[in-house]
Amino acid sequence: MLFCGINPSLLSAERGQHFARPGNRFWRTLHEAGFTQRRLAPAEQRLLLASGVGITNLVARATASAAELAREELRAGRRRLAAKVRRLRPRTVAVLGIDAYRQAFAQPRAALGLQPERLGDAPLWVLPNPSGLNAHYQLRDLVALYRELCEAVG
Repeated sequence: MLFCGINPSLLSAERGQHFARPGNRFWRTLHEAGFTQRRLAPAEQRLLLASGVGITNLVARATASAAELAREELRAGRRRLAAKVRRLRPRTVAVLGIDAYRQAFAQPRAALGLQPERLGDAPLWVLPNPSGLNAHYQLRDLVALYRELCEAVG
């Protein structure tokens, strides 16, 4: 399983940890959806690898907000992600952020969930970004959507 965020926050880049901002709900969502036995802290991200779960980003450049990214940066990120998927061969890929996915993959009408296209040999999912800035989704909604993915990948 490979989770793909949009890009690191300034704090995540400073700490070298994915989803490091205190308001980010990724780690809690991951646990409550069933991906981890307990809630991990960002500093424990390497523990995910033992469970066959990895994390990456579409764009490496850190920003205060993903809205600062240009469409071309996201599209270049898609190409890098595709190369990474060919190399690492995850069984499933989940892009975390519907708007970023729509731009990066040139799919303006994409909806959340399993996508009709694949990335390499991997099924491709789109889930809401767990950032605290994403007020459209309450924690319970995030957990339900991530749990659907967890159950699908077994």
